[in-house]
Amino acid sequence: MDIFLALLLGGVASYFVYSYLGKKQKEQLTIRQSHLLLDKIKSVCKLTTVEGDFSEIYHYEDRSEHFLRLISSKKRALVVIKAKASVGYDLKKLRLKADKEKKQVRILHFPQPEILTVETDFTYYDKKDGLLNKFGAGDLTVLNKAAKQHIVDKVPQSGLIQTAKKEALDAILIIEKIVETIGWELDYSELKLPDDDISYLKKH
Repeated sequence: MDIFLALLLGGVASYFVYSYLGKKQKEQLTIRQSHLLLDKIKSVCKLTTVEGDFSEIYHYEDRSEHFLRLISSKKRALVVIKAKASVGYDLKKLRLKADKEKKQVRILHFPQPEILTVETDFTYYDKKDGLLNKFGAGDLTVLNKAAKQHIVDKVPQSGLIQTAKKEALDAILIIEKIVETIGWELDYSELKLPDDDISYLKKH
C-alpha cells in the first residue's frame, strides 16, 4: 500500500512538474517569437515605394564686395542636375506592440512618407570667376550641396509624396505577410483609415 501511494504521489508530482516546465517553455518560445518578429520588421528599415527622376538647371551666383564696398566681384555657374529621388517609409519610426496572448502585432503608429535618398549627378556650364572672387574647392562643395537641396525642395511639388501615401497600404500588407510567417496576425484597427482602404487591406 505504501509503495502504491508513493508511486501515485510521484506520478502526480511528475505531471505537475512536466506541465509547469511545458508551460514555461511555451511562454519562452512565444516571447522569442515576438522579439524575432519585431526585429524582422525593423530590419526592413527603409521601404522605398516610389522613385522619381529629375533634370534641372540650377543658376548659382555669388557676389562679394571689396575696398569698403566700392568694388564688387561676381562669380557664377550654370549647373545641370540629373537626380533620382526615392520616397518611402522609415520603418524604424513604426510603433508596434506584440500581444503574446493573442499572438497578434498591433500597429500603434505608422510613419509619414519621406525622402529616403537623393542621388545626384552634376555637370557645370558657364562657370566664371570674378576678378576678386574666384571659385575654390570649398565653393564647389557648397555649390553641390545647394544644388542637391534644390532637388530636395522640388520633391514635394513633384507628387511623389502623395503617390507614396497611396502606397502605404501595400507597405502595411508587406508587414502583414512578415507577421503571418510565424502564424501571428496583424491588427491595424488603431490606424485611422478610410473604409475603402480597410476594404483593400481585407481583400489582400
